[in-house]
Amino acid sequence: MHGQGTDKYDNVRIGVNSRLDTLQAAILSCKLDIFADEIDKRQVVAARYADALSNRVITPTVPADAVSVWAQYTLRIPGGRRDEVAAKLKAAGVPTAVYYRTPLHQQSAYRHFPGAGAFAVSQRLSQETLSLPMHPYLDEATQSRIIAALTSAL
Repeated sequence: MHGQGTDKYDNVRIGVNSRLDTLQAAILSCKLDIFADEIDKRQVVAARYADALSNRVITPTVPADAVSVWAQYTLRIPGGRRDEVAAKLKAAGVPTAVYYRTPLHQQSAYRHFPGAGAFAVSQRLSQETLSLPMHPYLDEATQSRIIAALTSAL
């Protein structure tokens, strides 16, 4: 459980997450056959988000010599408005997520490490990031509705 304590955003010890039962392994084995196709489809979804949103929020970028599998599509909403925007999206029926709400350096497991609490960029990013729905089968109409809702929320 990643060393998780009572709060899922606070790791009280350094740990890993390595749960995979037989059924999950069987499904994953089949999914490997379509993995490359799903990555290609995720590229299309990510490009649509970037094209529509890059002039409104800070969208993620990928170096020219790299490929992202877009496990999440996480953008940045500066100015302390992230939670307000997320609430408006929820009211519009658009699910969002905030991953890494508590930066690693502020988690209990790292409280004794040198420099703990001194990472201003990590702190700022933990308050600005918001992840939009992302999967290879996100059709254009649904994505357009998400983009419209985000634009309205902003």
